[in-house]
Amino acid sequence: MLELKALLLTQGMHGMVSQVEGLAKALGLSYKHQKIELKSFWNFIPPKISPISENLVKNKFVCDCKVIISCGRKSVIPSIALKKRLGNEIFNIHIQDPKISFKHFDLIVSPEHDNLKGENIINTTGAIHYLTKKEIMDNSQYLAIEKDKRKELVAFIIGGPNKYYKYSEKQIHELFNKVKTLFTPDKFKIIVIPSYRTPENILKMAFNTFNDDHHVVKTIDKKAYLSALAISSYIVVTCDSTSMISEAAMTGKPVYIAMMKSFKPTGRFKKFYSQLRDLGITRELEDRVESWSYKSLNEVNRIAPIVKAKMKKNGII
Repeated sequence: MLELKALLLTQGMHGMVSQVEGLAKALGLSYKHQKIELKSFWNFIPPKISPISENLVKNKFVCDCKVIISCGRKSVIPSIALKKRLGNEIFNIHIQDPKISFKHFDLIVSPEHDNLKGENIINTTGAIHYLTKKEIMDNSQYLAIEKDKRKELVAFIIGGPNKYYKYSEKQIHELFNKVKTLFTPDKFKIIVIPSYRTPENILKMAFNTFNDDHHVVKTIDKKAYLSALAISSYIVVTCDSTSMISEAAMTGKPVYIAMMKSFKPTGRFKKFYSQLRDLGITRELEDRVESWSYKSLNEVNRIAPIVKAKMKKNGII
C-alpha cells in the first residue's frame, strides 16, 4: 500500500502544531506542515461569514496529499476550500471547534470541554498532542542536573497570556512566590520551563525568583521540556494551557494546575479542570504537596483507530 501523506494546516502556534502532528503520527501518515497566513482583511472575519475560497490565503500552497488535518480558526476556510475543489479525493479533519457548519469536514476532533456533538465528531478528554513516552524518556538525560537524593525534582511549566489570562507582573509574582514557598529548596529542586507564549519579562522574573536555589531554562528548548517531564516527580503547569496540561497528563505523575484569576468567563477551562480532577489526574496547587498516581492520558492513540475506520469507509485507505 502506498504511503499516505497529510497536509497539516495551522497558524504555527505550539499547541496547534502539537495536535495536528500528534494525530498524523498516530495515523502513521507522512506529512508536511503549512503555516496559514490570511490576507489582512480576512484575519478579522469569522469563518462562518467568510467566502469559501483559496484566495483568502496569502501564502499559496499545493495540496498533493490524501488527508488534510487543520487546527485553529485561520485554517478552517483553506481546509474547506481544498475539500470543495478536490471532493472525495481528500479526507479533511479539523481539530477543535471550527465555528462553522460541521458538514464541511469529514471529521472533527474536539475536546469534550468544547461541548460539540454530531455524527462526524470525535470527542477527546483534553487536547491531543504529539508527545510520546518514548520521546520523553529518550531525552531524560538532556538536562544535566546534579542528583541529590534529599531533593525531589519539580517541573514548573509556564505558559503565557491569552484572551482569558493577562499574566500581569503582580499576578505572576504572587504565583511564583507560592510555588517557591511550597516546594522549599531543602526538599525540592524546581526546573522552570518556559513556553513559546512566555513573555520575556515573565521569564526574567522567573530567573530572578528561582535561579539561586533551582534551575531555570532560559530559552525555548523542547528537549529540556521533555527531559523535565521525564526526571521530575511532580509537574506544575500554569492554568492557561489545556495543551501543556494534557501533555503533562500522559506521564502518570502528579500534575498540579497553578490557577490564576481570569479576566473573562472561562467556562470551557473550568470544565476541563473539573474533568481531569475527577479522573484523578490533576489537583489545584494549594498549600501542601501530595503524591498520587493515575492511568496516563493518551487520547490520540485511543482515537486513531476510530479515525482510520472513518477513512477506510470513505475509501481513503
